[in-house]
Amino acid sequence: MDRFNIGRIRVHRIEEWRGTFSPPGELFTGFFREGWDPHEAEFTPGFYNPDEGKLFAFLQSWVLDTGSQRILFDTGAGNDKDRPNLPIFGGLQTDFLGNLARAGFQPEDIDVVVCSHIHVDHVGWNTRLVDGRWEPTFRNARYILPVGDRDYWDPLIAGSGPGEIGTIVNAGMFEDSVRPILQAGRAEWAGDGFEIAPHITLGAHPGHTPGSMVMRVSSGEARAMFCGDIVHHPAQIYEPDWNSIFCEDPTQARETRRRVLNEAADSGALLIPAHFGGDHVVRVVRDDGGFRPILSPAF
Repeated sequence: MDRFNIGRIRVHRIEEWRGTFSPPGELFTGFFREGWDPHEAEFTPGFYNPDEGKLFAFLQSWVLDTGSQRILFDTGAGNDKDRPNLPIFGGLQTDFLGNLARAGFQPEDIDVVVCSHIHVDHVGWNTRLVDGRWEPTFRNARYILPVGDRDYWDPLIAGSGPGEIGTIVNAGMFEDSVRPILQAGRAEWAGDGFEIAPHITLGAHPGHTPGSMVMRVSSGEARAMFCGDIVHHPAQIYEPDWNSIFCEDPTQARETRRRVLNEAADSGALLIPAHFGGDHVVRVVRDDGGFRPILSPAF
């Protein structure tokens, strides 16, 4: 689903990359076959490739056109980035900006860029390489970054920082995709309750990273929650205790996931995760004391 409305707000999905990523048992901590096997057919082929035994994933961004502002949510992995410890997202040469143009937008048309959290695959197109230098891709935009991630990921700030996996896979990320935004004076650090535009706000939902945020959007009776990596895959809706190996605080990540799923189920909000295949969006309903995803939701 590449275009849809949240009330009067038009949403455009901008794809950067698609492919298989890893077997579920390697991505999810706490994975057990009994939680996966009953749903494997449901996940195939949009979310799982049984021939490879790997999850199917996307890097994608979302442009929200409110009529007065154009807001870009998350910026993928980016081109030309050196990612020696995560080669699947290193040295990419994707047509992301071409896909943005085909949706009707040039980089200079974007008014606000929001990064749900500071991870290698959510900040990459913040910058692009111009004459050997990293420059802001969206030169007219305010970049809204989560304050909870600021000191945690900045290698120049001593103190509590990422764990071993976070350090390895995000090597170089802050220097090529965040610091140039700071140096250009384009960054705003946002905390819980930050208002991007009327009826579009950010909520703090730590766990995956300390600053992980959900963007809540309402227009008329319609509600949506852009939840970043709080939910990577629909298997986590059935099994909310399954974290990804990239969650910095496992206990908090599980608590946050349940909080988000409860809210989505109670409010009927459309849930829009960062990496979903299929129709790329989901609704959540309660089922026998747990949750169940509606993977082809009606609007």
